[in-house]
Amino acid sequence: MLKLLGISQTNLYLYSVLSRLPYLNSYKSKIMLVAFLGTHVPLLSLLIYFVISASFTTDMKVRVIAIALLATLIGTALTLYALHNLLAPVSLTFLAMRHYLNNRELPHLPTNFTDEAGILMSDTAYTLKKLDTIIEHIASYDELTGLPNRVLFHDRLQQVLSKNQNNQGFAVICVSLGYLKSINNSLGYEVGDLMLRSVAQKLTSCIGERDILARLDANKFAIIQTNIDSVDEAVILAEKIIESLSKPILASNTEVINSVNIGISVYPSDRTEVSKLLGNAVMAMDRAKQQGQNKYQFYCSELNANLQERLNLEKDLHNAIKNKEMFLQYQPQVCLYSGKIIGVEALLRWQSPIHGFVSPAKFIPIAEETGLIISIGEWVLRTACAQNRSWQLAGLPRIKMAVNISSRQFQEQNLTEIAAQVLQETDLSSNYLELEITESLIIENIQQAINTMNQLHDMGITLSLDDFGTGYSSLSYLKRLPIDILKIDQSFVRELTVDSDDAAIVKAIISLAHNLQLSVIAEGVETQTQFEYLQRNGCDEIQDYYISRPISAEALAKLLKQESELTCNIDNLAIAA
Repeated sequence: MLKLLGISQTNLYLYSVLSRLPYLNSYKSKIMLVAFLGTHVPLLSLLIYFVISASFTTDMKVRVIAIALLATLIGTALTLYALHNLLAPVSLTFLAMRHYLNNRELPHLPTNFTDEAGILMSDTAYTLKKLDTIIEHIASYDELTGLPNRVLFHDRLQQVLSKNQNNQGFAVICVSLGYLKSINNSLGYEVGDLMLRSVAQKLTSCIGERDILARLDANKFAIIQTNIDSVDEAVILAEKIIESLSKPILASNTEVINSVNIGISVYPSDRTEVSKLLGNAVMAMDRAKQQGQNKYQFYCSELNANLQERLNLEKDLHNAIKNKEMFLQYQPQVCLYSGKIIGVEALLRWQSPIHGFVSPAKFIPIAEETGLIISIGEWVLRTACAQNRSWQLAGLPRIKMAVNISSRQFQEQNLTEIAAQVLQETDLSSNYLELEITESLIIENIQQAINTMNQLHDMGITLSLDDFGTGYSSLSYLKRLPIDILKIDQSFVRELTVDSDDAAIVKAIISLAHNLQLSVIAEGVETQTQFEYLQRNGCDEIQDYYISRPISAEALAKLLKQESELTCNIDNLAIAA
């Protein structure tokens, strides 16, 4: 590099030698030393020669030397002072660069000089200004989309707050993309990056001129919607974004399907701190995800309490099985023709010493999200099968044990191996095990679902399709599934006596199932009227509070024993007659 500039390495020799000397740390001190020696060595040599060779008296020689030395010192001091000031541009440039590196403040160097020192100062000021612009952009803007990043978004939000003297309303909107990770994994990061740029462009076209858009992280964007008079304006923007982003995006000749969830916090009702406004929008966005795809939610104070409760439940859920806090209850399933218990559904319960009884609706979604459902589900399957075998060994009537399979369990590659292992360990015949699978699990990957279900069915395990009628309910896949039972969702059963549409749906499902050679079981039966309607229309089995609430294994054993004794007495009476 030095050769390119026309400077040889030997030019630095003197500088290098002087740098090794003590007390010569500064560049100025090196120049001062050279200047001092350069002026004094010739003069002192001349004086010494003069004193030795001249025939003056000693007194005269002393006076001549003193005057010469004094004049030399004065001249040297003036020379050094002048050099000190001439080196000021170099020192000032050095200090300006150090100050910029330490404090990120641009220097005010003069730019009106044309010699080397002046050009050095001018070029340094220009270079630092350009460098600061580049550093500012790198630190404040997203490289992929060119949008402000999280740091700059916080700064802009703080500015909006500080300038808001009249409590003018504004909204903080957090936007999350649903399929980015899947797109990156399946189609590659190049397609994912193209999609993100397209999303950034679409969001820019959705917002107003004074609104602020930023990319927070991989799949999250944030918007400050300024100067709103009511939350309706935030709703309009959210719906506009959902409509725009939910449409397919063409990226690298590939049509990419996207989904979006939006969380909204509103000033001044939802806190005044910057971190709280954005945090509230993120919490609302997470709540929107729980509602499904392409949804938006507003923040409310309950969300904060719910989040804290969720975090506590998640922490304690890790040790729930080990601490024997979880247990199973069993709900009888009754045949409508014979009136006998022909099966039970195993229902998971959690009695926490800290939280008390925790509803499955609360802890099962947490277990699903964290992956704990894998170990919990295996424990449920093993415990339920062992209990069924225990009833059989006790001489009680043999019944099916129905166990729900979660989406995470169903996606596991070793589900069939685990089921086979559990049946072998508990010595339960496979025809006494029923696995309940919901429609939503199947629709995610129909072919994989069919393969897994075929393997389970080939083992002799009964398969039922749970919550039928609430999902996609497509006949195109229904006829391909190796299922044995359709379970009518309780939402239809509950209103069938007062809602003619629900009654018609229930009747149609029963007819459809029988035409496909499937049995039908209805959930949510709570009244005599519902019971009679289902019996009259050919439903095969029912379960829920009309028959029995979920009960313990001991209580169910008593029911089975009573039923067995009653049957035995009836048979004896028939023989005696």
